[in-house]
Amino acid sequence: MGNNRVEHFSGHASSGGVNVTGTASSVIMDDANANANASFQVHRVCLPPHTTTFQKLRHRLSEIFFPDDPLHRFNDNQTFFTKFILGLQYFFPIFHWAPNYTLKLLRSDIISGLTIASLAIPQGISYAKLANLPPIVGLYSSFVPPLIYSVLGSSRHLAVGPVSIASLVMGTMLNESVSYTEEPILYLQLAFTATFFAGLFQASLGLLRLGFVIDFLSKATLVGFMGGAAVIVSLQQLKGLLGIVHFTTKMQMVPVLSSVFQHKDEWSWQTIVMGFGFLTILLTTRKISMKKPNLFWVSAAAPLASVILSTVIVTLLRSKVQGIQTIGHLPKGLNPPSSNMLCFHGSYLALAIKTGIVTGILSLTEGIAVGRTFAALKNYQVDGNQEMMAIGVMNMAGSCSSCYVTTGSFSRSAVNYNAGAQTVVSNIIMASTVLVTLLFLMPLFHYTPNFILAAIIITAVIGLIDYEAALELWKVDKLDFLACICSFIGVLFISVPLGLAIAVGVSVFKILLHVTRPNTVVLGNIPGTQIYQNASRYREALRVPSFLILAVEAPIYFANSTYLQERILRWVREEEEWIVTNNEHMLKCVILDMTAVTAIDTSGIDTIRELRKMLEKQSLQLVLANPVGTVMEKLHKSNILELFGLNGLYLTVGEAVSDISSSWKA
Repeated sequence: MGNNRVEHFSGHASSGGVNVTGTASSVIMDDANANANASFQVHRVCLPPHTTTFQKLRHRLSEIFFPDDPLHRFNDNQTFFTKFILGLQYFFPIFHWAPNYTLKLLRSDIISGLTIASLAIPQGISYAKLANLPPIVGLYSSFVPPLIYSVLGSSRHLAVGPVSIASLVMGTMLNESVSYTEEPILYLQLAFTATFFAGLFQASLGLLRLGFVIDFLSKATLVGFMGGAAVIVSLQQLKGLLGIVHFTTKMQMVPVLSSVFQHKDEWSWQTIVMGFGFLTILLTTRKISMKKPNLFWVSAAAPLASVILSTVIVTLLRSKVQGIQTIGHLPKGLNPPSSNMLCFHGSYLALAIKTGIVTGILSLTEGIAVGRTFAALKNYQVDGNQEMMAIGVMNMAGSCSSCYVTTGSFSRSAVNYNAGAQTVVSNIIMASTVLVTLLFLMPLFHYTPNFILAAIIITAVIGLIDYEAALELWKVDKLDFLACICSFIGVLFISVPLGLAIAVGVSVFKILLHVTRPNTVVLGNIPGTQIYQNASRYREALRVPSFLILAVEAPIYFANSTYLQERILRWVREEEEWIVTNNEHMLKCVILDMTAVTAIDTSGIDTIRELRKMLEKQSLQLVLANPVGTVMEKLHKSNILELFGLNGLYLTVGEAVSDISSSWKA
C-alpha cells in the first residue's frame, strides 16, 4: 500500500489512478464464528468533480430557493409564444385548467360552491366579531379574496375566507393598544393596514421563495397554539351564550372566567336556553358528519339553518322576550373601497406591521397546510411559493376593499372537498352567493341573535383541540410535547402572541440543541459481514479488538466542534477503562465514521486536527472513514489529509478495519 488513496473524480484515467487491491486476514472477533480470513479491496476516496466558486454558489442558491425547479417545463426548443403561455400558466394557474373546463366540472363546482357558501356566510359574520370588527366586514372578506384566489391559487379544493385563529390574533393584538369600542374608526384602519402588511409579507415570501421561514412553526407548536386559542375563543363566547353585556376584552383564561362570574346578574335565562340548545344541535350535526362523511352536508348546512331558525324565533318573540342581543343593522351593497383607510404613518404603524406579520404567518401556515392535505388526497401538487403569492395578493387587494386577513379554512375546505369540488370555480360560486347576500339579503340578518354566532364559533374551533396529536407527541418526542404544552399554557394564561412566541422559542431551542449537541455512537461489527452498526442498538454487534469506532451523526460546525472533541475524548477514556476492567486487547486505533457528517467548517477541521494530535500523544491512531463530497473537498484544501498519512482515510469502516489490522500483522 505505497500510495495515498485520495483521488480526484477525473483521475480514473490519469497516472496513479489505479485502485489498490490486496488480501489480508480479516479482523479476529471475539465471536467464535467470525471468519479468520477474507479477501478485501481497498478503494480510493474520490474528491468531488471540480467546480468553480460561482458554480458552487449557483448550485447552493438553487437548492435553497428552487428545490422544486419551477422552470422544469421550459426548454430551449420551445418558441417564445410557448414560453409565454407557460409563464402565464405558472403565475396565473387559471390559464392552465380553464381551457379544459367542462359543464360536468361546473355542475360539481356549483354544488360544492353553494354548500360552502351556506357555511361561509354565518362563519364570516361570526369571525368578524371575533376580530372585534363589524360583522359586515366578515362578509366582505368572503367575497373579494375568493375571486382573486381563483385566478392565482394552485389548490383545487381550498375554500378561502376568514378563519378563527387569524381573527383571534388580530383582535387580541390590536385591542391591546386600541379599543374597538372607544376608537372604532382607528381600530378599523389598523385592521385594514395590518391586513395589507400581512399580504405584503406573504407575497414577498412567495416571490423571494423564502417559504422555509414558516417552517419554524412546527406541528407541535401549532397543535398547542391552536388548542389554547380554541379554549380561549370558546370561553370568550360565553358572553354571547349567557347574554352578558359588560364583558372583559382580555384574552387570558383567568380574566375571562372572572368576568363570567362577576356579571352573573346579567345572565339571561332565555339566551342561555336558546344558545346552548343551538350549540347542542350544531355539535350533534358535526359529530354526525364526522362519523359518516357522506352526510357532510348536515354539518355544512347546520350553521345557516340555525341562523335562519334563531332569527325567525327572535323576530317572533322580540316583543315578549327582552334582553336578547342581536346583530342589528347591516348595510347593503358591495365592498366599499378602503385604500384611503390604510395608515402608513403615525405611532400605530409598528403595531399594524407586527400584527400583519404574525397573522400573515399563521394564516399562511394554515392555508398551505390545508391545500397540501387535500392535494395529497387527490394526487396533485400544490406549489407552496405560488400559494404564498396568491394568498398575499388577495390580502393586499382585500385590504383595499374593506376585507381583513383571509386564508384557506380547514372546515370550509373539508366541506368543499366532500361536496365534490373539482376546481377553484367553487370559490367563485361561493363569492357569487355572498354577492347576492350583500346586495339583497342583509336586512334579514337584523334580528340574528349573538348567541347563535357564539355557538357557530365554538362549533368551528372545537375541532382545533387535537388531544390525540398531543398524546402522539408525548409518545414520540418529549421536546416536541414540551413545545406544545408551552404554547398551550402560554396562550391560556399569558397572551396569544406571547404564547406563540414561547412555543417558537422552544422549537428554536430544540434546533440549537440538536446542532450544538449532536449524537455520537459506538459502532460494532455484525458477525460474518462488513456491516457496522450502533452497538447499543444491535445486541449482535460486537466490538472490534483494539479499535474504537465512532459515528458522528451531524455536521461539524463551530457551534458543536468543542463539544464533539470533548465527547470523543470521553469515549476514548471510557473505552480504555472498559479494556482495563475486562482485560481486553489494548486500544490502538480510533475510527471516525463520517457518513452522516454532511458539512464541515474551518472550526470543525481544526477540531479534527487537534483531536489527531491529542490521540497521537496517547499512541492512538485516528482514521477517517467515508467523508462525503463537500467534507472531503474541504479536508483536501486544508491540507489536513497530509497529516493522516497512508492509512488515515478509507471509503468504509470495514475496509479501514481490515487494512489496518493486516498492517499490524505484517
